[in-house]
Amino acid sequence: MTMARVLVVDDSPTMRGLIRGVLSSDPQIEVVGEAGDAMEARAAIKQLNPDVVTLDVEMPNMNGLEFLEKIMTLRPMPVIMVSTLTHRGAEATLAALEIGAFDCVGKPTPGDPAPFGGLIETVKAAARSQRHKQPAAPAPVTQARPSAAIQYAPSRKIIAIGASTGGVEALIQVVSKFPENCPPTVITQHMPAAFTKSFAQRLDRLCKPKVKEAENGDRLEIGRIYLAPGGDQHLEVGNAAAPSCRLIESDPVNGHRPSVDVLFDSVASLAGSRAVGVILTGMGRDGARGLLNMRQAGATTIGQDEKTCVVYGMPRVAYEMGAVGTQVPLNDIGEEILRSTTTRKDRVA
Repeated sequence: MTMARVLVVDDSPTMRGLIRGVLSSDPQIEVVGEAGDAMEARAAIKQLNPDVVTLDVEMPNMNGLEFLEKIMTLRPMPVIMVSTLTHRGAEATLAALEIGAFDCVGKPTPGDPAPFGGLIETVKAAARSQRHKQPAAPAPVTQARPSAAIQYAPSRKIIAIGASTGGVEALIQVVSKFPENCPPTVITQHMPAAFTKSFAQRLDRLCKPKVKEAENGDRLEIGRIYLAPGGDQHLEVGNAAAPSCRLIESDPVNGHRPSVDVLFDSVASLAGSRAVGVILTGMGRDGARGLLNMRQAGATTIGQDEKTCVVYGMPRVAYEMGAVGTQVPLNDIGEEILRSTTTRKDRVA
C-alpha cells in the first residue's frame, strides 16, 4: 500500500503531538507536517500536498468549519474532523460532515485507555477514498414531492438502514425523500455517543417524518424514524404484538456498538418478508451478515453502489456475499425504498 501522508491541524501542541504519536505508530502512515491554525494549514497544504488532513473543529482566527469550506471549494481532499465530545462539538462536526468532511473522531477524555482508537484505519480509508481521486460536490438534498406524499400509501413494513463513514450525508440524502407517512424506520449509524442526539435533531429539522434518538420501548409507528444512540447499547426491534425499539447492553459486534448486524438480525427475526434493509457507505463489514439474514428471511435488500460511496466497504462485503438484492446510486435509494414499501406502486415516482 502507498504511504498515507497526513497533515495534522490543531491549535493545541499537546493534541497535535498525541495525534502524531498515534498515527506514526503505523508504518503505512507518515505525518508530513503540523499546523496550529488555518493560515499555517493553508501554507502547509500548498507546500506538502498531503493525502489527508486531520482538522480541529474549534480553532482561533478561522474555525475548522470555515476552513473546511475553503478546502472543499478550492482543493477538495479527505478531511477528518477532530472534535470535543460536547453538544457544541457535535453540532459543528455534523455540519462539517454535511460540507464534505470524510469522517469525524472525538478528542480523548482524561484517562482514555485508547485515545483516538480507530483513527489509523480512518486515515488509511481516507487516503484510499474515491473522494481523493475524484472530488465531487455532494448531490443536492431534495425533499419528497408533496404529490408523492399524498399518493404514497405505506405498507406494513419496517425499514432498517445501516451506515458508517460517509453516512451523515448519505442518510440526509435518503430520508429527505421520505414522505411524512413513511413506514417506521430504524437506523444504526456508527457515530460517537455524544453526536447521535444532535444528528437525530438535525434529521428531524430536515425531513418530513419525525426523527428521534431511539429509547428503550419506543413503539414503531408510521411517520417515525428512530436513530440508534451511540455508546454502550445496541438497537434492536422486538415484540411481534407491538413492535418496538429495544436497547441491549452487550459487547461490541464487528468492533461497533451499536452494530448494524445486531439491528438487521432483529429485523429479520421480527418482520421477515415485511421489511426493507438498506446498507450505505462505510468502512469494514458491519451489517453485511445481518443484511444477508434479512434477504434470506424474505426482505427486500438494497445496497449503495461503489461510485457514490465515500467508502465502499460495508456495501461491497454485503454485495459479494449475496446480501444485496438491488444495488443503486445514493440519489435513487430513497425512491427505491418507497417503491418497495408502498401498497400503490404505480403512483410513487
